Amino acid sequence: MVSSISCSFCHGDYDLQAAPYDTWVTSLMAQSARDPVFHATFTIANQDADKAGAFCIKCHIPANHYRGGGDQAEIPFFSEEDMDGINCNFCHRVVDPAGTAVGYPGDPVDPDGPILADLLASGHMPVSVGNAQVVLDPADSRRGPYDDVPANYHGVDQFGNMIPIITSPYHRDSAFCGTCHEVSNPVFVMDTAGETGEITPMGLPHPTQDMADMVPEQRTYSEWLNSDFASGGVVFPDGRFGGALPDELPVSSCQDCHMPDQVGGACGFYTGPPFFERDDVGAHSFAGGNTWVLNAIVEDLGDDASFYGLTTDRVDAANARTEQMLRDASDMELSIEGDDLKVRVVNQSGHSLPTGYPEGRRMWINVQFLDDSGDLIAEDGAYDFATATLEESSTTKIYEKLMGMSQEVADATNLKAGKSLHLALNNMVLFDNRIPPRGFNNATFAAFGGAPVDYSYADGQYWDDTLYQIPAGASQAVATLYFQTSSREYMEFLRDTNVTDDFGQKAYDLWESNGKSAPVAMDTMSIDIETTIPGDLNGDGTVDGADFGLLLVAWGPCAGCPADLNGDGVVGGADIGLMLVNWG
Repeated sequence: MVSSISCSFCHGDYDLQAAPYDTWVTSLMAQSARDPVFHATFTIANQDADKAGAFCIKCHIPANHYRGGGDQAEIPFFSEEDMDGINCNFCHRVVDPAGTAVGYPGDPVDPDGPILADLLASGHMPVSVGNAQVVLDPADSRRGPYDDVPANYHGVDQFGNMIPIITSPYHRDSAFCGTCHEVSNPVFVMDTAGETGEITPMGLPHPTQDMADMVPEQRTYSEWLNSDFASGGVVFPDGRFGGALPDELPVSSCQDCHMPDQVGGACGFYTGPPFFERDDVGAHSFAGGNTWVLNAIVEDLGDDASFYGLTTDRVDAANARTEQMLRDASDMELSIEGDDLKVRVVNQSGHSLPTGYPEGRRMWINVQFLDDSGDLIAEDGAYDFATATLEESSTTKIYEKLMGMSQEVADATNLKAGKSLHLALNNMVLFDNRIPPRGFNNATFAAFGGAPVDYSYADGQYWDDTLYQIPAGASQAVATLYFQTSSREYMEFLRDTNVTDDFGQKAYDLWESNGKSAPVAMDTMSIDIETTIPGDLNGDGTVDGADFGLLLVAWGPCAGCPADLNGDGVVGGADIGLMLVNWG
């Protein structure tokens, strides 16, 4: 693999928002091999099943995988080249299995024909999208979406051959992203009910190689593929997604949101002939839901951070993009329904919310009820930022996907069955109430392993409603939807379970020194509540004889009557007592 630094000379240092290198280098794609959470999880996977980490490096450390390093899938064996993560050279050498690439004038019209023919003949063609089933050009060809690059300055490869540029529509296709953002555990075969993965016979490959028959760890691509975004797209008049894409045009692909169009140049020569400015330069920022790991990597690298491209201005810009992406992913609506506050969370993203890596990742609703003086009366979903503790109650709404392991796996590993954070061993989804995207259909989501578990959404529903009882004396409610990348419970698991090296402790220490993955407020809204005094039956602001008279009129069984102050279905002496408490 060619180092990203060699690409930076022409594709960086000229625009924080458009230059491919400047936006890529602070992404978690660029830092996939340096991610301390990955290091700890990787080690635990190898502890749980020897060489299980070889599966992880296919996406996180592709240079190592394609060099044949899977047999030494341990972090100490990774080279400086490996630490370049999912770099420029890797992505721009990826071949579309459908063969859509076209050569530039003077080059072969079908440059990928021989590559795909060899794969087909050897039986190695990808059978589906996902699990890093990537076709990589063995030669150092450079692929991208444009067919009008006026000059090729890439020079020659290490063997002295001219490096061609190839037009690849695939690089704007969501299926490209799906190769790594659709993850299944091939060690398990799903049972006929599609609920539990059964261990495949030792030493044998998965019998069907169908990802629908494997344990669904991540289904981001399928969530998108079965949404309205994939079938025509969604128009956002507020322009929250798509970058420079005109607001009246639909947002459709993964790239529309995570590589939004920028006005500028894809290389540093764009300001002079024969090059030119474009209005559709895809930002290589890949903003998503990781709010703290970039800062942790900067801390870990110390004085070397700038050498690896992690300058303060680039890091600040990346963090701002991440927080904006989270704010754009949802909307909130508040209303009063009788004695309840209704909080509606609307999923505006092109996949389930939240999506991706399930361990430790969650959203939740925080509701505060305030009195006329602005003092807190009651709170649900309170979070202690100092201790990173979410105070859960029976009414706290947390959106998450919880994995677990069956008794069969527990017996084989001497671990406890049930809820589990052992990524390589989990073979069942215990709970999943994440909010589906527009176009959701229960049957189609069930078919790819993405249906809600122990929760329900109607077909077409891309929002969720939660009711909270309004306490007496509340005049205002404030609701906040929080997102957290890594919970305290998950980071403690990494610290305590990693026993073969210090990567778990290191990840925990970096988490602790970088805000403990402080929750990000995706939405915050407030609503005024009309306050009534218990016993003020005529609504004149005073509890007096007139109200007492109305209570006497309603005396006796009277379910739902305003005079039934204690709600027991009978207007009686107890209600008089409540009225007298508020007399005057």
